[in-house]
Amino acid sequence: MLLCLYMLLTGRASAQWAVIDPTNLAQGIINTTKQIVETSTTAKNMVSNFQETVKIYKQGKEYYDDLKSVKNLVKDARKVQQTILMIGEISDIYVNNFQKMMQDKNYTVEELGAIAFGYTKLLEESNGILTEMKGVVNISTLSMNDKERMDVVDRCYNSVKQYRNLVNYYTQKNISVSYLRAKKKNDTDRVMALYGSASERYW
Repeated sequence: MLLCLYMLLTGRASAQWAVIDPTNLAQGIINTTKQIVETSTTAKNMVSNFQETVKIYKQGKEYYDDLKSVKNLVKDARKVQQTILMIGEISDIYVNNFQKMMQDKNYTVEELGAIAFGYTKLLEESNGILTEMKGVVNISTLSMNDKERMDVVDRCYNSVKQYRNLVNYYTQKNISVSYLRAKKKNDTDRVMALYGSASERYW
């Protein structure tokens, strides 16, 4: 019965996955960010390259917003949903904060490239977990029983949750670098205004 519920979730998600696959969305962001790291030698160049990342992110946002509206799922099926949504949240944290960092004069172009590289690795690892889970909930994986599937879903959910928390931490540590540099220049108000209430809570 639980397997049927997984099929219902993946059937709805599968219909959407046929058009928009969340693993492909994340991989698209990973690929464009790698190009940013490899080819961005000036601030203008970086902004131009990052626009493609934003484009892919916006394409995925509608998918993630639709997935949020799916209610009344059993506990384990909900974990599948929440794992997918956390990948979207990781992309959201990266794209929105990196756009602000590109406006922040406390970072060099080289430092922004290094920050983008860090985001890429974190998103790459979490997307690998999502790919694993996607294979497990697929009905073609007949060698696994329901409990084994649920155990893998639990592990994937917890792993992606750790990566989501790590991306939040990574973001705040990078913002703290800007804040400390701004403090030396008596320019903290500008940094606080740029990053908003999240940075105020952090400090």
